[in-house]
Amino acid sequence: MNEGIDETLLNELVGKVIGDVAGALSMFMAYLGDQAGVFKALDGAGQMSVGQLAEKTGLNAKYLHEWLGSVCGAGYVTHHPQDETFSITPEQALVFTREGQPACMQGFFQLVVSQFAEHEKATETFISGQGRPWSDHPACLFCGTDRFFRPGYQANLIDNWIPALDGVEEKLRSGAKIADIGCGHGSSTILLAQAFPNSTIRGIDYHAPSIEEARKKAAEAGVTNVEFEVAKAQDFSGEGYDFACIFDALHDMGDPVGAARHIRETLAPDGTFMLVEPLAGDTMADNMHPLGQIFYAASCTICTPNSLSQEVGLGLGAQAGEKRLTKVCHEAGFKNVRRVAETATNMVLGITA
Repeated sequence: MNEGIDETLLNELVGKVIGDVAGALSMFMAYLGDQAGVFKALDGAGQMSVGQLAEKTGLNAKYLHEWLGSVCGAGYVTHHPQDETFSITPEQALVFTREGQPACMQGFFQLVVSQFAEHEKATETFISGQGRPWSDHPACLFCGTDRFFRPGYQANLIDNWIPALDGVEEKLRSGAKIADIGCGHGSSTILLAQAFPNSTIRGIDYHAPSIEEARKKAAEAGVTNVEFEVAKAQDFSGEGYDFACIFDALHDMGDPVGAARHIRETLAPDGTFMLVEPLAGDTMADNMHPLGQIFYAASCTICTPNSLSQEVGLGLGAQAGEKRLTKVCHEAGFKNVRRVAETATNMVLGITA
């Protein structure tokens, strides 16, 4: 029955799967620790016993004991066996509890948990081949997506990406008209408004609950040079935009060519379109690494189903690659497309007519 099986290869694969299962459960434990405030309680507190941690958090000591066993085994929390206490290092704190830091992974965990939370719908969509709109996902996906991407935008948008675009920073500082398409909860919109108070920024998203949240966040931030609109990328209002941008959203759209075309038509003659997309090579073989694995998975249950739920349903996918994205922009009527910057997870394209 098992003829032709290489036992060494089999054992290696089984070992990898066990590691993947351990990682999946550790990620879930990390999410629990975030939601329950355990990482926050450990941050800066030094070494604590289970009892001390239970007293500080108000959580059940028996649950904490099991949770600590898992996360310490994963290396997420440090176990001190000599006196049975627990602590987190500054590096562990950055990854698991320092909100807003680029290294913080809790938004990533929250995003993944949202997919497991409605695995029946994901399975039904995969089997049926039908689309599934963004609005059909649980709210923790929207929060997790914003929470994961926001620190990267904070670290790069103003200081690195915009300066890499010819003449754009000067326009925005003087006062320009900006469209932020697919703005979600408005983090990128608010960053632009804070950095360029002389400019006016319109955040656009077709998901009404996200726009409602964006308006709330803008009010909390005290920015007054922003406005938000519920609209699709193919039909948002306004014209003469000096700068338009899309952050990690074009590949989710059913008609990315139509979206890019509408952006071109609403840009000022010397306007610039900045496209931020997940970092990817141009072939699947180029993306055979952990980051590609993650993006393909998210694309399978989130991005591509959303695209297929809309008109055209191109289904670019989160690993479209620069060559395919350039083709989309050329089909939309843009002539000049070049990569101006990149991070460990994103590529940034500067696009002009």
